Amino acid sequence: MLSGPPVYPAVFSFSDFLRQGSIFRFLPSYIDEWRLNMYDDLILRAEDKKINWYPGHMARARRQLADQLSRVDVVVELCDARIPRASRNPDLEELVKNKKRLLVLNKADLAQENVTRAWLAYYRTQGIDCMSFDATRGRAKEVISRIEKCAAEAVARMAARGVKKTVRVMIVGVPNVGKSTFTNKINGASIAKTGDRPGVTRSNQWVRITPYLELLDTPGLLWPKLENQQDAKALAYVGTINDQVMDQQMLSIQLMEHLMDIGHSDAVTMRFKLKDAQKRGVALLEEACRGRGWLMPGGVCDTDRGSAVILDEFRAGKIGRITLQTPPARKTEAPKEKQSVGSEEQSKNAE
Repeated sequence: MLSGPPVYPAVFSFSDFLRQGSIFRFLPSYIDEWRLNMYDDLILRAEDKKINWYPGHMARARRQLADQLSRVDVVVELCDARIPRASRNPDLEELVKNKKRLLVLNKADLAQENVTRAWLAYYRTQGIDCMSFDATRGRAKEVISRIEKCAAEAVARMAARGVKKTVRVMIVGVPNVGKSTFTNKINGASIAKTGDRPGVTRSNQWVRITPYLELLDTPGLLWPKLENQQDAKALAYVGTINDQVMDQQMLSIQLMEHLMDIGHSDAVTMRFKLKDAQKRGVALLEEACRGRGWLMPGGVCDTDRGSAVILDEFRAGKIGRITLQTPPARKTEAPKEKQSVGSEEQSKNAE
């Protein structure tokens, strides 16, 4: 028999609270219900905390990027095809506004093909030169051809002077969008350092592709304040924001709930073997842990492991090809009302 209620430390994190599940298996069911209510309260308070990540190396990298701009002819901006809006840095628009640009929706193999096509159509209506690309299996020739097209005017000017110009291209984008993998794909060899986490590239790195084409791989850049918190969550879901500054358990719960809310309930249910897909909050994470066997001794859900695997599997496309953001709906003009025969005659007489 327990002599009294469990004693908790003065500072008690959300993750610590989840790990105390073993205590409650000895208590009556009404206490278990109280625990779930406490979970929900902790989630609500955690949601109030705004997501932001702007480490010192990004501020330095931004200054270095600005210094290098005078040396480049074309800027290739990579965004994540799963979140094209959220993964475009608004600061870059001002920095590179006087350069020829190509927007690449990278990681297109992880996004829904029809939604990617819709995004490309949307950006083209905005006058933006764009293309989709899979940096793992895509063909380098397609990208090089588009870069040459962007640089054609500058090359022609130098050719008129009898000089064969070396085209210099800057690769920019948010962290973990695949810039180094993209650079290596174009180069045909692994020169730029890559990784599946943000912040691997910390300095500028020039890579010679041909005698007349050079690429500059740059560190991933966010902006100092993430005003749109829905976009901030989207960045966290795909791994743009360092997981170490996030509560992974809360993030995995919100990701699963969001996927189910936008029409991927069947994919989530199948992947994590959910018996009750109606559960939400921590109960949903525990359901996934039980379904996939992420359990500790005594049958306690290993929510640390579960949340990490859920995020990893989404980012690797194992839940399916999923796009989290869709382009704005096109504005359509209201159809003009047909004039009646009488009104047409009145118009002619007035003329």
